[in-house]
Amino acid sequence: MANRKSSTEASTEQLKADLRHLSQTIEELVKATADDSRSNIKELRERAEQRLHDTRERLEARGEKLYGEARDSVREQVDACDKYVHENPWTSVGIGAAVGIVIGMLIGRR
Repeated sequence: MANRKSSTEASTEQLKADLRHLSQTIEELVKATADDSRSNIKELRERAEQRLHDTRERLEARGEKLYGEARDSVREQVDACDKYVHENPWTSVGIGAAVGIVIGMLIGRR
């Protein structure tokens, strides 16, 4: 769990750095536009486009990774719950009945 957390923090820091670099490049592009130096504008524009592309790819990869981790975690929890219910059927029935009674009491109070 600690490994996932440090991985998430590292990814967050990388994303912040990417966004910082992208915003700096865009600021440079805006400043260069004021000079109206055609070669300078073209170079900065290409750098901005490349950084935007790189940042987009990283965001997509991070989103896919987070989705996969969440899916795996939920699958593990479902498997553990299923295993528990199969190993302890009467306990599971008792828990379900208790939850049903509590919900019924809460609904009945309204």
